Amino acid sequence: MATFLIKTFGCKTNQTESAVMEEKLLDAGFSQAENIEFCDFYIFNSCAVTQEAEKKLLQSIKSVKHKNPQIKIILTGCYAQLNKNNDNPLFFKIIGINEKPDIANILKSQEKVFVSNINDCKKFRYEKISRFTRTRAEIKIQDGCNNRCSYCTICLARGLSRSCQPSDVIEQTNVLIQNGYNEIVLTGIHIGQWGYDFPKKQSLIDLLKLIEKTDIKTYRLGSLDPNEITDEMIEFLIKSQKFCPHFHISLQSLSDKTLKNMNRHYNFEKIKNVIEKLNAKFEKVFLGCDIIVGFPMETEEDFNLTYERLKQLPLSQIHVFSYSIRKNTPAALMKNQVSQTDKHKRMLILKELSKQKHINFLNENIGAECYVTVEKNPDKKTGFYKAVTPNYIKVLIPSDLNIANNYIKIRLEKTNKENETMFGTFCF
Repeated sequence: MATFLIKTFGCKTNQTESAVMEEKLLDAGFSQAENIEFCDFYIFNSCAVTQEAEKKLLQSIKSVKHKNPQIKIILTGCYAQLNKNNDNPLFFKIIGINEKPDIANILKSQEKVFVSNINDCKKFRYEKISRFTRTRAEIKIQDGCNNRCSYCTICLARGLSRSCQPSDVIEQTNVLIQNGYNEIVLTGIHIGQWGYDFPKKQSLIDLLKLIEKTDIKTYRLGSLDPNEITDEMIEFLIKSQKFCPHFHISLQSLSDKTLKNMNRHYNFEKIKNVIEKLNAKFEKVFLGCDIIVGFPMETEEDFNLTYERLKQLPLSQIHVFSYSIRKNTPAALMKNQVSQTDKHKRMLILKELSKQKHINFLNENIGAECYVTVEKNPDKKTGFYKAVTPNYIKVLIPSDLNIANNYIKIRLEKTNKENETMFGTFCF
């Protein structure tokens, strides 16, 4: 019986696709290896969003090959899609984005490269999943992206936006409910574009209305951009008893000049309006965002403007990226590229601001009570149970009872500043 291991890099969409591959392999008679030394196939589900992501991928591949020279390396994901002609002898097989679900048959074949033209993929490929290793299950509702941000290759790797049929999303939701999952996360490359490709255009709200009718206890949304958080969506979500008040907003910059250079279709006034509205409408809402520092032509003044505006906005956390040149993108050809030294300095400044904001957010939640689904595996350091609150606070819960995978009510007691988590107690 052949054995395998999967290592996933990047976004939640990749994590969901890894779960598909794992289930397909197990159903086909493969088994998961206990360690690298006794593993036949090591599958790298790659990311290509930054140079750092690619660097980590290649370092990890070399490390695995060093530990087991006989192991067969399978490369899939966005890096594989963009580098299908890579003849590196380290790779046993290269598998494209749309071919991931075929992995069991591919591993038994003689060919090396299985990468179709992603632009020929016009329909979403739905693959049902019955199990996840994590307590929170993910449903991939969309793939691809119709935007052409000047720095991004994901549209080249993933193709145009393709939406999962509503009936398939509901089927997947019901399967997960039957298998004991209390919470789902709706993922995709650009979930705000869900339904745009249907003959009769639909919106994400249309899908959420259907999910609301299922027996799922709670659901979360993946990343949205400011234009997609409409007044209609806000009013719908406020009334929901199942939506987790947790938004992750793809901002990238708060300088109008930089946003224009990035080919982002909004400005700071739009960002400010959306964030302040969400903060006012939802109680103790988590507001996270992505910011890219060091974009070409971003001056010190542009960065300082973004910093000051971030400082003033009621954000809970900032996910900071350092811009890196991506081949075949307009930004790679732009003048006035920012030095690595300046990028690093700016990234450290925003990371410190993020930490301050996150700790303040945690402190504001001391004394709050909420329901959570406890994770299956306790924290390795403390032995406490782990959970994530509806508003995205990571909590450690000491308990003598076996509460793993249970849906329970807890009270948030104290902030752990060192690792930006909180301690909670079980409310009997």
